[in-house]
Amino acid sequence: MSILSVAAFVLVWFIAAHVAQSRLLPGPVEVLNYVIEESLHGDLIFQLGITLWRVIAAFVVAMVIGSIIGLLMGELPAVNRVLDPWLIVLLNLPALVIIILAYVWFGLNEAAAIGAVALNKIPNVIVTLREGARALDPGLDEMARAYRLTPWSKFRNVTLPQLQPYFATASRTGLSLIWKIVLVVELLGRPNGVGFELHLNFQLFNVTAILGYTLAFVAVMLAIEYLLVQPLERYTTRWRNKPV
Repeated sequence: MSILSVAAFVLVWFIAAHVAQSRLLPGPVEVLNYVIEESLHGDLIFQLGITLWRVIAAFVVAMVIGSIIGLLMGELPAVNRVLDPWLIVLLNLPALVIIILAYVWFGLNEAAAIGAVALNKIPNVIVTLREGARALDPGLDEMARAYRLTPWSKFRNVTLPQLQPYFATASRTGLSLIWKIVLVVELLGRPNGVGFELHLNFQLFNVTAILGYTLAFVAVMLAIEYLLVQPLERYTTRWRNKPV
């Protein structure tokens, strides 16, 4: 069914482009030819790699910092009371404001770009992991104490399996959000990346290039989703499907 829906979309696109006969709506064949040409002789692969690097860096930073703070807020009520107002502020602060302030205060550099993207994602990770920490089963904690597990053994064998669904949720929503914010960061202040190319071709009214970079970007996202995220999620939750 998924393949049929994609085929139907391409067919509608092809017909619409054929009827319009406008350079503002190139057909799928024209866009595909542009992607192939740019991949072989242009900068498309390089620009995708730059954007992918920023996505990975921001994702790792956001997940590490957000997970630590979220677990602390879920386990320690005093920490939650202190940080909760700031969490609400960051959750409601527009991403564009954070990006602009990061560039103004820290300059148009790579650290500011990645930091701004991570800062936009960290509040969501905190909220998800805080709820995970609050949902930990006290009975399993007692069992860990009864068996005198070391702190690392308890975390690895008792706490981490309970938090896995929350890590998976934070990771998946994080990737989808970070992809979008990275493009804005590149559009506003970086000299390369998919966002920069989209901005450049927008100024040139080159819709074929805009659609070409967009489709290549979507293809990378889908590849990561189906080849990395979903298999990893199935692996980490395989214990759920085991018969008792």
